Amino acid sequence: MKSNKTRMMPILVLFLILFGVAIFTSVSAGADVNPFIGTFWSLIPPLVAIVLALITKEVYSSLFAGIVVGALLAQNFQLMPTLDSLVQDGMITAVSDTAGIFVFLVILGAVVALINDTGASAAFGRWAQTHIKSRTGAMIATFVLGVLIFIDDYFNCLTVGSVMSPITDRQKISRTKLAYLIDATAAPVCMIAPISSWAAAVSEYTSDVTTASGETISSLALFCKAIPYNFYSLLTFVFIIALVLMNVDFGPMKQHAADALAGNLHMLQNHHVLDANDSSTKKNAGSNAKLIDLLLPIFTLIVLSVFALIYVGGFFEVGGEYFHDFVGAFGNTDSTVALPMGSLAALILIMAYLLARKLISFTGAMNSIGKGFTSMVPAILILTMATSLKNMTGLLESDFFVKNALANAGALTNFLPAIFFLVACGIAFATGTSWGTFGILIPIVLSVFSSGSELMIIGMSACLAGAVCGDHCSPISDTTIMSSAGAQCDHVEHVSTQLPYALTVAAISFVTYLFTAFVQNWMIALPFGIVLTVGTLFVIKKVQK
Repeated sequence: MKSNKTRMMPILVLFLILFGVAIFTSVSAGADVNPFIGTFWSLIPPLVAIVLALITKEVYSSLFAGIVVGALLAQNFQLMPTLDSLVQDGMITAVSDTAGIFVFLVILGAVVALINDTGASAAFGRWAQTHIKSRTGAMIATFVLGVLIFIDDYFNCLTVGSVMSPITDRQKISRTKLAYLIDATAAPVCMIAPISSWAAAVSEYTSDVTTASGETISSLALFCKAIPYNFYSLLTFVFIIALVLMNVDFGPMKQHAADALAGNLHMLQNHHVLDANDSSTKKNAGSNAKLIDLLLPIFTLIVLSVFALIYVGGFFEVGGEYFHDFVGAFGNTDSTVALPMGSLAALILIMAYLLARKLISFTGAMNSIGKGFTSMVPAILILTMATSLKNMTGLLESDFFVKNALANAGALTNFLPAIFFLVACGIAFATGTSWGTFGILIPIVLSVFSSGSELMIIGMSACLAGAVCGDHCSPISDTTIMSSAGAQCDHVEHVSTQLPYALTVAAISFVTYLFTAFVQNWMIALPFGIVLTVGTLFVIKKVQK
């Protein structure tokens, strides 16, 4: 505790100095002028939250501190407007904006609890015991499952965590390693899948472009052309496979791996999880549950979620301005509406199936729903506060500051993809949102490069890759929050253990983008990045020995 306080003192002094400068700036500018909007000060609130979270290991108070700082700056240090902004623009708007995701989380938690309480998890554990017999196999299975669930990152995080935690626990893999595997597949696979909620979001920010030869490229086709250049997402997959097969761990994760082998899995203690060693699982270990009782509910959830996504996207509508093809429906969908709709229908069918199988009573099913809600409370609270913090950066117009900062970068054309990658990393890390990041940067990319050129596609892909990277690293990212919730591990521990891994891939991606801007051929650049990734891990392993 004493060393923690010692580390905090320089940070607190720095914040006091910054606040002194801010108040002086505010007074100098006058009451009617807000000097903080659209300036570097707009990035201070998320930086406060991130630094405090990493130092104190306490995420709730750190996020709240960032929200308060944001409200103060947005309202020019006026007391009552600050309080009003904190509640109205921050908390209430955050709950309103994420209400659909809250419903989805609660329903998904209920499904997980139902599967656990019926003994289906024990059945899966028995199957896995005969088929997955090594730590390497468990981690590869987690990676493969994460890649297969490419529809939506929230769905990916919580489903993979609940399904794979009994297997990784049995193989003595730490929950923080499980959280990394979840986080490192969830957003990257959604970013390179043409049929996903992320592809839909990118299409929303991207317009059709016309090349110099007169050819028109649709927004979805542009997204698909950018996939081979999305080096952070693709090289993260290479990094995971090489990391597992070479049995390499470094940074804080290395200590967590040693702790797991000694019996400390670093998982949360007071939360209901799908765990083969859980008392409720042991109680149901002798039930009639079979492997199909785990697979069928998950399959139902996936199918109905996809159906709901294309339904909300207008796939079944007649007339009007709706998209009638499958891909177009995904491009027009709203996952915050579709996922709660699909998951609710799935929950009803899953309950009916489990009751018909006599694996659980009606009263027991109702109790499981309560357990599912309780298990998601920490994630909902963090998500609410993280969204509130994003709202504060929106009030401070951080996007305007970034646009101005990049306005005069045209002279560095061949270096721009790498620069866009770094800028996207910084924005996504500070704001905790990938979607907001490429929403800010994609219009800039399309205006900077020649329409339809290969360099424009590389720049767009660098922007998307940087957004995923910053989101992956950020402690206030919703995907990062969902990953720690899915793995049921401490959120700050998850961030601190995966950060060295994410930064390693980020550095490799940056070098690859520098190389690619001059080669402008993904068939040369991607193998270059793969060799660089594997070679880096070989060097790390040799240095450790």
